[in-house]
Amino acid sequence: MANKRTLKRNINLFCEELFAECVAASLYGQNEDGAKALIYSTLKMHDDFIRRISHPEPGMPQKKFFQRLKEDFVARASEIADQVNY
Repeated sequence: MANKRTLKRNINLFCEELFAECVAASLYGQNEDGAKALIYSTLKMHDDFIRRISHPEPGMPQKKFFQRLKEDFVARASEIADQVNY
């Protein structure tokens, strides 16, 4: 398992790139309301995962917790990326 600092840095970098894609989609796309919703969901996802890293669930083994966290992050990030591509 990578340390928390590295994991937070990777999430920050990925969310930054995803946010830039959402802003570009809002500037050049047809659906302005949908783009604003994608920007909001990207920011909310970033905040949620950074908080989850800082405060792991008590009683759950750390390795399992961080594996689930990574899987959840990949799932939500790919969902938002798919919506940006439409």
